[in-house]
Amino acid sequence: MDISYKRILLKLSGEALSGAKGNGVDAETLGKICDKVKEIVDMGVQVGIVVGGGNFWRGRYGHQMERTTSDYMGMLATTINSLALQDALEARGVFTRVQTAIEMREIAEPFIKRKAIKHLENGRVVIFACGTGNPYFSTDTGAALRAAEIDAEVILLAKTIDGVYSADPKEDKNAVKYDEITYLDILNQNLKVMDSTATSLCKDNNIPLVVFGIDEPDNIVKIIKGEKIGTLVK
Repeated sequence: MDISYKRILLKLSGEALSGAKGNGVDAETLGKICDKVKEIVDMGVQVGIVVGGGNFWRGRYGHQMERTTSDYMGMLATTINSLALQDALEARGVFTRVQTAIEMREIAEPFIKRKAIKHLENGRVVIFACGTGNPYFSTDTGAALRAAEIDAEVILLAKTIDGVYSADPKEDKNAVKYDEITYLDILNQNLKVMDSTATSLCKDNNIPLVVFGIDEPDNIVKIIKGEKIGTLVK
């Protein structure tokens, strides 16, 4: 079967795992996403995943808290989600490894680039937890960094909306959806696709980005098959 990408980095928000619940992990939603990850792995795609932690903790919850402490709590939340993904994928017969940017040897490997690439080459899904391992950096930046390090051909950025718009379509009914846009346009127009650090990192390393709606998990498969889904950022 022809596939558009051989090695990808899938970026999921924590909220994507919570479904209609809005927080925590919804088993049915998690299962649907993992079914599609298994499908593309079976097609021969090498898959890295970065997942956020917003379904358990967001920095704004800790507005009265010291920022570094709040950010480290967020990193722990990404680890919870990563272990949930690992469990669901392995229940479907997909071999996985969780690699963390903060060492937690009892539950995961530390991130080592060469090890991660070897796992990918051997058909394992590698789930990268804890973002970059540093406070003040988002999981979007962590996804851009890991994509660059593992030489991913594309980042698939799963969102609750189906692409990049000129404004928030939930607030502005006249918002226009883009089929394609450049990273420079995103920065100049201050579009909230990824934070500016992540956007610049993708731009500087020539990593294309496909922004799509995760409400239909089958979109992951459609993108791999070459269908025009969501918005292509390049």
